[in-house]
Amino acid sequence: MRTDFKKKVKKLTYDIISQKKLEGIMCVERLQKILLAMVMGMAMMLAATGSLKAGFLLQFGTMVILIVSGFTNFCYITQLLKNAFPLCNKDKE
Repeated sequence: MRTDFKKKVKKLTYDIISQKKLEGIMCVERLQKILLAMVMGMAMMLAATGSLKAGFLLQFGTMVILIVSGFTNFCYITQLLKNAFPLCNKDKE
């Protein structure tokens, strides 16, 4: 009975981790937006706690990445995430 439970948990874990289950939930563009929001939150936290220089540098680095992405349509973060997660729009491939 215990081995049946372990098999069910193992199968359920595999199903959750598999690409088919993650395809509709997590994709590259969504993860990029989530990560960007986290970085902006960290910059705000650093500024609020008195680390203005670190907050400014983080904010400036984020701005540079977004400006390069806007002008060249190339984002390094998207290229890295594309290796592990599916694209939201399959037409972009």
